[in-house]
Amino acid sequence: MGTAAALIALGTAPAQAAETAYLTECIPPAISGLPPVEGTTKVEIAAPAEAKVGDEVEVTWTFIQGASKNPDILDLEADTVQPTGTLKATGAQTADIAMEGPRTNPPIPKGGDMKLSAMKGTLKLTAAGEVTLTPDAYNINVSKPISTDTKCAPKEPVPAAAKITVKEAGGGTPTPPTPTPPTPTPPTPTPPTPTGGGQTDFTGKEVQVPYACKTPIGDKNATSPVQINAKKNGGNYDLTVQFKKSVMDSPAQIPADSVKPSMQVAIGGDDEGTVAVEGPTNAQPIAAGDPIAIPDLKGTYKPGATGKSTLSPGVLTIEALGTTTTCTPAESLVSLTLDTTEQQGGTSTSGGGTSSSGGTAGGGTSTSGGLAETGASDNGTLKALGLVAGTAVLLGGAVFTFMPGRRGMR
Repeated sequence: MGTAAALIALGTAPAQAAETAYLTECIPPAISGLPPVEGTTKVEIAAPAEAKVGDEVEVTWTFIQGASKNPDILDLEADTVQPTGTLKATGAQTADIAMEGPRTNPPIPKGGDMKLSAMKGTLKLTAAGEVTLTPDAYNINVSKPISTDTKCAPKEPVPAAAKITVKEAGGGTPTPPTPTPPTPTPPTPTPPTPTGGGQTDFTGKEVQVPYACKTPIGDKNATSPVQINAKKNGGNYDLTVQFKKSVMDSPAQIPADSVKPSMQVAIGGDDEGTVAVEGPTNAQPIAAGDPIAIPDLKGTYKPGATGKSTLSPGVLTIEALGTTTTCTPAESLVSLTLDTTEQQGGTSTSGGGTSSSGGTAGGGTSTSGGLAETGASDNGTLKALGLVAGTAVLLGGAVFTFMPGRRGMR
């Protein structure tokens, strides 16, 4: 792509441009069934070399090397691809600059290089000193055959690109700012919660479950973050299974009350068996391109053994409009550990309980199957729906296969 010069405010110095490159993780649209991928993004940032406090400058972000190719599945039409993103301003002032490019691109054949237009944004200068511009996350929207988004974010610190020397409005010399390094906040892991004493509410840890899904249109693999929580109810436990950040875009219009999820929670440790949990159907219609979220799945676990029992996300099904997708975990990952006391008719292979075929015991809920879901992150998304009104829709428009790239900086 050619380099687009920055448009600058009246009275500022001529534009200067600088290149930078950084490792990027991109989350393809949920409907694609593709996993998160990494590649190198190389861009050029153009901005005025000098300006004054009070000026509003326009900067340009040009994609020099995309980290993606169009997969060998779908030709993208002309003028269907639009990038948006965020450019970070630091130093004398701090700001997130919203960047947007026009929806202009040549036709992109299957397997062809992605062609992204140059993005522009404006920044009003408020303080004298040096302002550094650094590219951050960006999004790629494709409008046909349905609107889909691929979200990309840096996987490493991004080298600074352009810099603007900002002078006082009266022409004074700027005072260099004292840099303040960011203070990272490490995540606090939530371990599996062993139970005991008078505790009644138990929070499981979030586990990244690798699912192998069988859909009406083929097999798909994806990963979804899942958490199992429990509330003690006498000798039993009311379970809630949550899919964290489990949002996907609807491939087409879905009527209300037509998507039904369910799961078989796997019981291990001193107990053995499964517990059926299910969620409600969608209360409102879901428009094409709008997100679909898996609601909380609920059911009751009646222990079939005394000791420590583990609870892990099991087989997930989602039923929609007469079609069913089933997702099976590739491995068993414990989300919650409970101290249990055997209950009559409890969930174990020797004592009845909820079986993997969907039968219910001790208040567990049974379902007859459903439509599948998987997740991926930035969000952690569901990837195996791909069906509406009995018609499978796999791709949408914005499916990108990202190629590992070089890390040549600037």
